[in-house]
Formats: sequence, C-alpha cells, structure tokens
Amino acid sequence: MADGRTKSAPAVANTADSITPVQETSTRVPAVSSHGDKAAQFIAEHGEVTFTYDDERKVLRRIDTRILPLILGAYFFQQLDKSSLSYVSIFGIIEDAKLKSLEYSWLGSILYIAQLIFQPLAAFLLVKLPTGKVIGTAVICWGACAAIMAACTNFGSLLALRFLLGTFEAMIAPSCLAVTQMWWRRSEQTLRTSYWNAMNGVTFIVGSLVTYGLGHIESTKIYRYQTIFIFCGVLTVIFGTVFVVFMPDSPMEAKYLSERERVIAVERLRANQMGVASRQWKWDHVRETFTDFKTLLWFILIVAISIASGGISTFGNLILKDFGFTNFNAILFSMPTGVIQIVVIIGSAWLATRLSRKGIVITGLSLLPTAGTILMLTVPRNENNKGVLLLGYYLVQCLGAITPMVYTWSAQNTGGDTKKKTSSAMMFMGMCTGNIIGPLLYNTNDAPLYRPGLIANLIMFIIVGALGLLIPMYLVFLNKWHAKTREELGKQANVVDESMVRRRDMQESKAVELEQNEQAARNLEDDNGLNDLPDLKNEDFIYVY
Repeated sequence: MADGRTKSAPAVANTADSITPVQETSTRVPAVSSHGDKAAQFIAEHGEVTFTYDDERKVLRRIDTRILPLILGAYFFQQLDKSSLSYVSIFGIIEDAKLKSLEYSWLGSILYIAQLIFQPLAAFLLVKLPTGKVIGTAVICWGACAAIMAACTNFGSLLALRFLLGTFEAMIAPSCLAVTQMWWRRSEQTLRTSYWNAMNGVTFIVGSLVTYGLGHIESTKIYRYQTIFIFCGVLTVIFGTVFVVFMPDSPMEAKYLSERERVIAVERLRANQMGVASRQWKWDHVRETFTDFKTLLWFILIVAISIASGGISTFGNLILKDFGFTNFNAILFSMPTGVIQIVVIIGSAWLATRLSRKGIVITGLSLLPTAGTILMLTVPRNENNKGVLLLGYYLVQCLGAITPMVYTWSAQNTGGDTKKKTSSAMMFMGMCTGNIIGPLLYNTNDAPLYRPGLIANLIMFIIVGALGLLIPMYLVFLNKWHAKTREELGKQANVVDESMVRRRDMQESKAVELEQNEQAARNLEDDNGLNDLPDLKNEDFIYVY
C-alpha cells in the first residue's frame, strides 16, 4: 500500500476480526481533488488527528451500538416481509386466493424479478444520494406494500403487490453491504456482514412464532393470511420511520459523533484502500466491473447458491408439511431452522476470519446441504423416517451461511465507490436470478417428494463447492500481479495489508511499526486508499482469499 515496506513482511497477514491502531499527525493537509473520495476532502478540511487504540475502540463501539442495530433491523424486516408468503402458504392462501399450480411459484419469483430489474437503479442511487435517507425511504415503502397485500384476494393483485415489494426491497441488501464497507475496516466486515445476514435466522424464529399465533385467529371478515400481511407491514413502516431519523448518511455526516470522532471514524478506513463515499458516478468503474473476471466468478457462485435457497425458502414449509406434519407443527418445526442459520452464519464468519480463508470455508459449508439433500432424496416418506428427513432438511438450511460469505468476499476485494456499488449490484442481480429460477424448479404437483427441485439443488451445491476452491487461485494471481506493478513503480513488492492484520502481530513486527509511521506522514494525494481508484488500477490493493 505504501513505499518503503520491508521485503520480509508477508503478502497477506493472519487476520482476526479486531481493531488495528492508526497513528496520525496533527498537521493540516493540503486540499485534494474534487474528483476524489469525500473522505479525503473531509480530512483535508478538518485536519488529521493523533489517536490511540483505546480512542479507536471507543469510536468503533459507538458505531456498533448505533449503526449496526439499524441495519440489523432493516434486513430483518426485509426478510420478514419477503418470507411472509412462505408463512401463509400453509394457512390457506393457495385455496383462499384460488391459486393454480405454478401461480404460487410465480409469487415467489416475481419479487426477485423486480429486484433484478431495479438493481442498476439501486446502485446509482446509493452512489448519488444520501445512504441513510435512501434506505429509510425504501423500508417505509416496502412496508406499505406488505400491508396493502392484505387487500389482495386473487393471483393478479398479489402478483402486482409482490412486484412492488421487490422493487423497494431491491435497495436493502446492497445498502447493508455499502454501509458495512463505509463504516468498518476490512478485518471487521466479515463478522458484521454475518450479523445482518443472521437476521434470516431470526426471521425464521420470530416469523414462525408470529405466524403460529396469528394463524389461530379466525375471522369471518378477513382470511388468516391477510392478518399476517397487515401485522408485518405496519411494523415495517414504523421501523422505517425510526431508521430515517437515526441513520447517518456517512461517517463524515454522523452528527451523533464529535468532530474528532468523525475524523477517527474516517481515518481508520484509509487502510481499506476502498474509499468511503464519493457521490460521483464514474463510468470507468462500471466498465471495470463488467470486465473483471473475479466478479464474474462470484456472480456464478451467487447464482448457484441462490437457485438452491430460492426453492427451499419458498417451498420449505410445504416440504415439512409433506413429511407428515400438521400445519401448525410444520411452523414449529421450521423454527430450529432459524437457530441453525444464526449459529452457522456467525460461526462460519468467525472461522473464515480466523483462518483468513473464505474459499475453503465456503467449500466446507457446501458439504452440509449436499448431505442433507441426498437424505431428502433417498429416505422414504413415512412415519418412521420423520426424524431423518428433518435432519436432512436442517442440514440443507446450512446453505444460509454461504450467501453472506460470498457478499463479504466480493465486497472486501473491490475498490472504488462506483465499482463497489456496481459490483454489489451484480452480486444481488445474481442472487435475484437464482431466486427467480429456484422456485420454478419446484411444483406443487411434485409433492410430496419434490425430486426435480431437490436434484437441481444438489447440482448447485457441487458447483458452489468447486468454485470455493478455484476462486482463491485467481486472487493469488492478482496479488502477484500487483506486487510486480509495485516493484516496477519503485515500491516494495511485499507489503502488509493493514486493514486485515491483527493488532498483536503489528506490535510484534518492528517492520510494521515503521510502516505505520510512514503511513502517517504520507500526503493524502499520494494515498491511494482515499483516491477512489478501482481495485485493478490500485497497485496497493491486496486481495484476500
């Protein structure tokens, strides 16, 4: 990342999800280009500060207690509203709305068609507009759509409202990823991403309990599925209002932090080499995104896992019911799925952080749903085999840990504000594509075995495992290419990735301490970390495996 690094430093250090102290001088810095990142301009205007590890811990704690709960809530309500269709599937929506065969499948897919269509617009808005206001407005709008779905009593009206729901929800996942990149160091991002993705599991638990309770309410005025839609939608609108009020648009605009804390919050991100926020759309970043081979590989990976998860999430309760459980028991037995996803998502993120290897962890995770799918395909459906079939179903639910791992892996290896947003848009377009295809591979006419859908899932899990081993090989090649470029420019070929290195490792290495002092004295104009460069054009960018 900087000149003068010792050749003995490893290319990629062992990592942990912890904080690295950053020491800065108290001198003012010259003005920077208006085409650079807003963070560089902010530091130029406010000056650099000297701060300790404890100062940084305090700022991180304030970020975790304010920003993290807000994005956790946003992702929770998005998942709750999106999954409400699955919850009401066993409470008569198919019969009450007179849905035929594949019509229920299309209600699952249409949401992702809308998200797929509006991902490019979401990426553009996240670059150009204040992030906090954009997310909060989207939450309120999709909550309103979820509540209005209660007025829908036929396929056409349900399809239209599910499309609108997907339109506004297109914003949330890339927004959460953008917020994670904007507020936390790369070493901290894996676990934070796992936290908000673990809301999928929380949704399973809370959604199942809520559905179990509301499903017992019988009325001659409205169907039970309408009660569930109203409840979920109104809660979402209330949360969206809270989000708009309390969510800052960036670390530079966080009024709840003091000026010194805002500077620290920005300075600690400099080593990411990813930028913070530019509010400028750059077409060269877009072109690099579409010609970046690693982005294509992650796109294929996310499509594959989303095909599997799309079908299971839409038909999961129906599959459980066809194991021989009643409607209400199927709801209760889906609750452990939430616990499993929470444990596996956060546990695998912790393991990937400790090992500094996401690819091998993804491959290991893919073995669990592979085994579960084989069980569901081969074990006969009868009273004696309920336990084994449940085990297979729960193993398949471990797939929920793979998606957030792919999100954070791609995000950590992408630099430049516009490229980060367009790359994230590609990931979520891949997710949408898979979730469109997934439910269509299942058909209510295939009950109770659902063999075509399960066989397709099995193939996807094998593809995911293979890509988890292949992608790191390409990242090794890119790191060697950047090392060669640094050497040609007169820099040290072997550098330490300060955004990922453990604090105790830095303390043990005198070479790294010297590098810290060099980094502090560097002029902002010479620091690629805040120059809003795409990663392939930033020779100081180090890819993580």
